Amino acid sequence: MRVSEVVDGPDVVAVAYDVKRELRALYAPKNRDWETLTVPPQRFLAVDGHGDPNTSPAHAEAVEALYAVAYTVKFASKRAGRDLVVGPLEGLWYADDASVFSARNKAAWSWTMLISQPDWVSDAAIGEAIVAARAKAAAKKKPLPGLDLVRIERLDEGLCGQLLHVGSYDDEAPALARLHGEVLPAAGLRERGRHHEVYLGDPRRVAPAKLRTVLRQPVAPHRLREL
Repeated sequence: MRVSEVVDGPDVVAVAYDVKRELRALYAPKNRDWETLTVPPQRFLAVDGHGDPNTSPAHAEAVEALYAVAYTVKFASKRAGRDLVVGPLEGLWYADDASVFSARNKAAWSWTMLISQPDWVSDAAIGEAIVAARAKAAAKKKPLPGLDLVRIERLDEGLCGQLLHVGSYDDEAPALARLHGEVLPAAGLRERGRHHEVYLGDPRRVAPAKLRTVLRQPVAPHRLREL
């Protein structure tokens, strides 16, 4: 971990770990058109589900559970002497028939919602945080059914195409169509793995036209046809 320090008189203050600062290329890109980069392995809190993210109770429960565990991890880590900023919500999107995305048939979408975790937070610590979040929810008599689905996801996406999309989520389609129809064929690449999004704005507080979303697609060279 890179630790930043601010010196103020005799005191030295360590700045909390923030994945958006530590991995700027992944969480603070500037490019509005597709560029390739190599994404290092990462580890996440994750919940899998299916259905329209705007209307599915399972999606809302997944997001609520992820944040409950992520903040439990944060407070436990801070007590142990290493503070961290809870990372942004992320999502992997996939379907048996990819046409459901261009058709915006959201009821047919499958998803895995994610929140990044630092390497120095152990799997055991995450397990303890899940148990603690369940206990807290039970004590408040506010069940969080998504907590039973929280797990650890490890991603090694490698070579990816990525851009920063500014605007409504429903306006992503032209950029994605250009990636698959123009950019990848011209570069001799093909899509590989699940479409990945990083949500840098809160849609409850930010106008749709000002939302910022990192769009990422793992890619690989086209296989040569066997003779």
